[in-house]
Amino acid sequence: MSNLELFADSEISTLYFEEQAKAKGFKAIAGIDEAGRGPLAGPVVAAAVILPDDFELPGLTDSKKLTEKQRDRFYPLIRKQARAVGIGVATAEEIDQVNILQATLKAMQRAIGRLKDCPDHLLIDGITPLPVQISQQTLKKGDSRSLSIAAASVVAKVVRDRIMYSLDRQHPGYGFAKHKGYGTAAHRSAIAELKPCRHHRASFAGVREHLER
Repeated sequence: MSNLELFADSEISTLYFEEQAKAKGFKAIAGIDEAGRGPLAGPVVAAAVILPDDFELPGLTDSKKLTEKQRDRFYPLIRKQARAVGIGVATAEEIDQVNILQATLKAMQRAIGRLKDCPDHLLIDGITPLPVQISQQTLKKGDSRSLSIAAASVVAKVVRDRIMYSLDRQHPGYGFAKHKGYGTAAHRSAIAELKPCRHHRASFAGVREHLER
């Protein structure tokens, strides 16, 4: 294994996979990631980000390794410096209709469709390819290995968190602003007491047993 490959597989976000794709002739490489697959409430949000050749943002990495304050600082910088950013959302209702994996793929496709530049290669976080006619590469833990995916992970996380803040104002009592819809003890207790709202995922354990028959 070369030094480049060892570096690419480290915990530091790099442009190795982007450079590898460019060496094959690809011109517009989009990193794809999502936020919100696991929560009991709220949408799943995906982002697609095409970075410029001269992109540099020290400290940018997988959104899960950053604090909310750090993500909020990176978010406008990514939006300003990126060649293109696309965001796709799949609602709780869609998640219940098609399952979380398929809803995630739908959100990712929507994010790609909202890019102002048409990508010719995709770097996708995870192991599931997208059903689109675009060259693509899936990367396990891609948000820690590819700078484009890391940027997408931050965008998706910040957008989803803002949605959950909005839902908290619309549906007070569940604590969406605090736990962002994840199945914390406080959230599960609130579901049991208040019953699920329309933004809860009715097909998920932790919600469905509290639905009125």
